[in-house]
Amino acid sequence: MEKVIIYQIFTRLFGNRNVTRKVDGTVAENGCGKLADFTPKVLKDIAAMGVSHVWYTGVIRHATQTDYTKYGIPRQHAAVVKGKAGSPYAITDYYDVDPDLAVDVKKRMQEFEDLVARTHAAGLKVVIDFVPNHVARQYHSIRKPKGVKDLGADDNPQHGFDPQNNFYYCPGERFAPYFDLYQGEKEPYREEPAKATGNDHFDNAPSQTDWYETVKLNYGVDYYAGGVGYFDPVPDTWYKMTEILLFWAAKGVDAFRCDMAEMVPAEFWRFATRTVREAFPDIKFIGEVYNPYDYRRYLLNGFDWLYDKVGMYDTMRSVVCHHAPAAAISGAWQQTDDIRDHMLYFLENHDEQRIASDFFAGDGRKGVPAMIASVLMQQNPFMLYAGEEYGERGMDSEGFSGRDGRTTIFDYWCVDTLYRAGKKQLTESEKALFDVHKKTLLIARKEKAVSEGAFFDLMYVNGHLQRQYAFLRHAGKDLLLVVVNFEDQDVDVDVCLPAHAFEYLQLKETTATATDLLSKEKESMILRKDGRVRMMIGARSGRVWKLKA
Repeated sequence: MEKVIIYQIFTRLFGNRNVTRKVDGTVAENGCGKLADFTPKVLKDIAAMGVSHVWYTGVIRHATQTDYTKYGIPRQHAAVVKGKAGSPYAITDYYDVDPDLAVDVKKRMQEFEDLVARTHAAGLKVVIDFVPNHVARQYHSIRKPKGVKDLGADDNPQHGFDPQNNFYYCPGERFAPYFDLYQGEKEPYREEPAKATGNDHFDNAPSQTDWYETVKLNYGVDYYAGGVGYFDPVPDTWYKMTEILLFWAAKGVDAFRCDMAEMVPAEFWRFATRTVREAFPDIKFIGEVYNPYDYRRYLLNGFDWLYDKVGMYDTMRSVVCHHAPAAAISGAWQQTDDIRDHMLYFLENHDEQRIASDFFAGDGRKGVPAMIASVLMQQNPFMLYAGEEYGERGMDSEGFSGRDGRTTIFDYWCVDTLYRAGKKQLTESEKALFDVHKKTLLIARKEKAVSEGAFFDLMYVNGHLQRQYAFLRHAGKDLLLVVVNFEDQDVDVDVCLPAHAFEYLQLKETTATATDLLSKEKESMILRKDGRVRMMIGARSGRVWKLKA
């Protein structure tokens, strides 16, 4: 068994070395990263960090204000595109690659296939987005395989809902959102009848806070009648979307991160995951599911891993910001203990604010104890967002995105820390932050006690620890004692080792040599039932003691 470490990369930003950074700039002004930027050397360095999977975010062609009509790619109206670069979650062709990412636009699919081959050669697995709930308002596939019909091609738009339609409609009503339909274009954007908007907005007038650039896909659920499902016969959308999964799996994709999976009926996922696994048994499915009450249902219907956002992420964020005691982490993992191996832990992704942003902790170093605990406390996967390891702040005002503590997904931009990391211009503080991330990820990948071992939470007998979190990991003869410190200063702490831990993990009382795998310091530790181990822990840091009798 291996510990899965997913490295999320916003593909168009990662390799961009154009530092113009003009607000709301075009691709010609601000530049764009390419698939070719992921050279064997770059991928080798990513693998050396302890990563097992690379999630290339934004690979499939999506709506953009950049004009690629000379390559036969339909132009998108600016009124239904968010930002100059556009959202990667407003797909315009499920069978095509984003032309922004290609050195040679005509060979963009070949460049993606070459990237998959390079990634695999580096010992890494490939994850891409599958966006099943919605598509761009002007969706039209120019690259669909022979014999495949486009989404909506056979729809009856006079029916608001029809189980065999691919979209939902507002018959007799024109698309009339609460904003300007020109957006600098000579003619307004026209859509009649209007289609339902992606965030379950089933009328013709979405607002600017809605996902107005997208339309909702119809999986046989009649939302106009309160959510009644019509799944027999199988809805046409099920077949079309499953064919898309099969198409990309055949390109060598190892896993799909399924956007807003909970907005698509679980019955579809059972159908699709079973069908895909018949041809590709090792394929993995990662679900963006936020409702804890739905976790087990979506796992039963084919998902391997689910976002642990409402539980572990929200808790870790509160602990990092000193809004909750460290013991709250125990409650977070206990909520999903029966499905713990399927929960994906993370501290950042493209939807969340950067740890170092003014909206979160203000300093990437403050996230270190949460990172160490999240990576080492269970066997389940962990996800790192590119730039997090350097303390990227996400405080730029890039354009459509605005200054919100997130790295933009809508604009052409050059990410400061990623740029300086590539130029070997990181500060000493950033280098130290990278170092602790790399060491922790490699511990998770190399130590059997983490990838396969049992977990024992020590907090129930350490009530005196308010800003520290402690646990044991054990496999065979390997024992790890992990203690992290969320306090803003160094602390000396006593950690109690209860008798029950010795019984549960089948440990013997002994005097052991302990090596901190992060600092390489060595100490002699006396392990006694209900005894205490004393240690100093640096501010916003942690100890990962490996004990050998």
